[in-house]
Amino acid sequence: MMRYNDGDLKCLMTGDWLVHLKRKAVRKHVWYRVLLKIERSIVDLTIRCVDIIQSSKLALIISRIVCKLLKKLKSKVLMQITQTGYNLAGKISRIAVSWGYIEASAWNLDKNFARYLGVTNVNNISGWNQI
Repeated sequence: MMRYNDGDLKCLMTGDWLVHLKRKAVRKHVWYRVLLKIERSIVDLTIRCVDIIQSSKLALIISRIVCKLLKKLKSKVLMQITQTGYNLAGKISRIAVSWGYIEASAWNLDKNFARYLGVTNVNNISGWNQI
């Protein structure tokens, strides 16, 4: 079975989950804009014929299609906030390590710390200029 893990989102790649993802993509006008006709057909056939994806080849093909959709479904502002947060976390982490706090080397990998720094930075006037 194929599991998808994106932060807090954990779900089994089933026909029901693909229906949910397809509805979301259609609603946000991503389904037809991002996917080729053959990719849409593969997802539609998988939804109709498969409850749980067990074939490794089908799972690989579907996961590539799902990745394309998920990249386009993410909010551009949220992506910018996250990227800014990770950049700031890396800088802060390097400074703290240079001061001798070795445990700070893991800060640049902490998703929640990066989000916090990104949101805090956007709330500064200079942070809005970066977006």
